[in-house]
Amino acid sequence: MRLVAVDGPSGSGKSTVARDLAADLGAPVVPTDHFATWTDPVAWWPRLLHGVLEPLWRGEEGRYRRVDWSAGLPRPGEWVTVPVVDVLVLEGVSAARRSIAARLDEAIWVEHPDPAGRLARAVARDGEASRAHLERWQSFERGWFAVDGTRSRATRTILT
Repeated sequence: MRLVAVDGPSGSGKSTVARDLAADLGAPVVPTDHFATWTDPVAWWPRLLHGVLEPLWRGEEGRYRRVDWSAGLPRPGEWVTVPVVDVLVLEGVSAARRSIAARLDEAIWVEHPDPAGRLARAVARDGEASRAHLERWQSFERGWFAVDGTRSRATRTILT
């Protein structure tokens, strides 16, 4: 299985880029938003690795329980099955993290240069009630990206 990660800060346009890329490739998208929560922005990774990526690499379908954000706060959601595929698009903050870099066939960094504009996009997407969470999230992700060095490993950068 080929693995393509679409990463970058919140509100940068990752979901749109990943959706368009997946349509071109005929590939499914697994969003990291199906795993992350406000209080667990990146430590959920073993659930994705053991439930989805490792089975797919073995030629078996993957399965995970997504986080349901429909009520504005995360709660356990439906089970998602990921069929065996030739290409998988992994989209979201930390999708191209250092620990998976060697297994990625492509790492795409999506960036919007205006932090205030990214926050406005994210609030428009998630609702005004999410503003304080998103401000904390964006502060967290700045530190995450600086320590992880995600952008420096990207094979392609897209400015939105």
